[in-house]
Amino acid sequence: MQQRRYQSDKRELRAMANVSEQEAGLKTMLKYADIGMALLVVLIVGMMIIPLPTALLDILLSMNITFGVVILLTTFYVKRALEIAAFPTILLMATLFRLALNVSTTRLILLQGYAGEVISAFGNFVVGGNYVVGGVVFLILVIIQFIVITKGAERVAEVAARFTLDAMPGKQMAIDADLNAGLIEEGEARKRRAEIQREADFYGAMDGASKFVKGDAIAGLIITVINILGGLGIGVFQRGMDTAQALGTYSLLTVGDGLVAQIPSLLLSTATGIIVTRAAGESNLGQDIVATLTRYHRPLWIGSAMLLGLAIIPGLPTVPFAFLGIALAFLGYRIYREDLVQAETAGKPSPRKGGRGAPAPGGPVPEGGEKAGPAPGPENVLPLLTVDPMEVEIGYALIPLVDPAQGGDMLERIGTIRRQMAMDLGLVVPPIRIRDNIQLKPTEYLILVKGGEVGRGELLPDHYLAMNTGGSEETLVGVPTTEPAFGLPAVWITPELRDQAEMAGYTVVDAPSVLATHISESIKRFGADLLTRQEVQKLVDLVKGSHPAAVEELLGALGLGEIQKVLQNLIREQIPIRDLVSIFEALADFGRISRSVDFLTERVRESLARVITLRLQDREGTLTVGTLSPRWEKRVKESIHGDLVQGWNLAMNPQEMQQLITAVSRFAEQQALSGHVPVLLVHPEVRLVVRRILEGTLSQVAVVSYNEVAQGVQLKSVGMVE
Repeated sequence: MQQRRYQSDKRELRAMANVSEQEAGLKTMLKYADIGMALLVVLIVGMMIIPLPTALLDILLSMNITFGVVILLTTFYVKRALEIAAFPTILLMATLFRLALNVSTTRLILLQGYAGEVISAFGNFVVGGNYVVGGVVFLILVIIQFIVITKGAERVAEVAARFTLDAMPGKQMAIDADLNAGLIEEGEARKRRAEIQREADFYGAMDGASKFVKGDAIAGLIITVINILGGLGIGVFQRGMDTAQALGTYSLLTVGDGLVAQIPSLLLSTATGIIVTRAAGESNLGQDIVATLTRYHRPLWIGSAMLLGLAIIPGLPTVPFAFLGIALAFLGYRIYREDLVQAETAGKPSPRKGGRGAPAPGGPVPEGGEKAGPAPGPENVLPLLTVDPMEVEIGYALIPLVDPAQGGDMLERIGTIRRQMAMDLGLVVPPIRIRDNIQLKPTEYLILVKGGEVGRGELLPDHYLAMNTGGSEETLVGVPTTEPAFGLPAVWITPELRDQAEMAGYTVVDAPSVLATHISESIKRFGADLLTRQEVQKLVDLVKGSHPAAVEELLGALGLGEIQKVLQNLIREQIPIRDLVSIFEALADFGRISRSVDFLTERVRESLARVITLRLQDREGTLTVGTLSPRWEKRVKESIHGDLVQGWNLAMNPQEMQQLITAVSRFAEQQALSGHVPVLLVHPEVRLVVRRILEGTLSQVAVVSYNEVAQGVQLKSVGMVE
């Protein structure tokens, strides 16, 4: 047993060694392939200048035929066109090589009246030594190649190149959408973009390379005519032959030369047609054709009946038609039996009659009176339940803003927005999917957060949006509209009016900037909805790597849900959450007292006083605020039932709430006109309640408590909200 095992291991080692030697030999060939191609080009050029001996010419002619056969057979096993990406260059090299052979053989035929064994064999054996028959066969081959194969392949290559180029923007958008959705990585996206570019380059090259084959067929016909006329002249005027003898000698050699050249040319033309017509092959060509022709049994039975009918008609050959009819009937029966077996294996009530996968009509009816059908699988429905965190739907006229191939930079802008949100708010915005929607107007777009609409607008891609933010009295000619992000009155103007609008004091932005601003403001407003528990878990894991003690204490006091809600409350008020260590430490401190999200949010805000103050103060370091009158603070306190620790609710009269909103709105307008951020300073016990009252209509007003103002900051009170 040990000896057998030793012999088996020895055979495996020997086989592995042979494979390694083969791989090494292949690598060596590839390593010196560039030298071989350079020598081939030099040889081709030399063949056109230097006379070759007939023995070498026989070898080169045989190589030409062999090369055509190998290329044709290779196309049978190619599933995708890019697997043979060098095919256009191969066509060029093969055409040039064949024309060089034509020059060499022409030289020998006219000088010596002999061009080697290969041409003589084709001239004497293939066409029986009859140059008239050879000429007819040669013309037929040229007609087949030029009119049928080459012309069809040229048209298919032209259409394929056009369709491939037209489909590039859509394919690139799909790749970018998958990348933004996180379905693929950056490396995979880069690989797919390169493959799309290679595919477009290939079909574009094939569109031009098909002209090589067409030109080769024309050149072969012209060269043959020139050879016959030249040989006739040399034989009659230089060698003293009579016309019939000269015509027989030189025409036979020329026809043989033409046949030797046209056969590999026909092979390459066929290979070209196979490459450009194989659009969606799943296997090699032979398997695809057999699988297509034997997919359904009914056509085979109908064909069998027709052949058997022809067999019994008097005057027609009975044996061929009968044999083929019986063969088709047998093949159809085999496919039908295979269908029965597959149907029984799958548990279907009856086999298909028309083809594979089609249930038979009139089959058994199960209980309930409905015909059995394929049971819907949950795997086909579950993907429909997926909702993207954030997506932008655009009309087809806005696709150039997104497509990089058409100069669109919206994807880069979105990447910049995501980085800016991470820097400003500490919010990791998930990838934003952009897709076209034919139900929208061509110039309309829609912003969705978790499937719900949060913004809508219209863009004119070839216009600029001018907003009168400087109070200019000059009126611009354009399309009146409303700026979608802030609701400001604006007008779409042509590029020629841009300089005029800027000189008049208008703020002028292009269409991509309008969309980018709207997306950015939507993220700021609804960013809290994008912070899922999974994202919070990632943040916790991030802090755990550098501050494990803080995270351990935090998770001992609070759950992931409370942490998520506190962070969402901070983001709703545009408070950065980048300082996660301070946030987690504050939550760990006060999480032992209460698990109330409102209470924890207020305590975390107090721990972030320095961050809050820095965001609200001006360039001189002054925090300009308005204060809430004691009367209003007292009224709000009286309206609160409960507290932040145990839970609370507001019982304020709606009219009083509207009065408070109106008073704060006047204050906010005054601050905005003076160029300051509207900041309302209130007592810590009423801050959250006042914020909840104002956030629906005055979300731009920052409501801060006395405890949230950092020490040493210069306060400037500009009034009191009465």
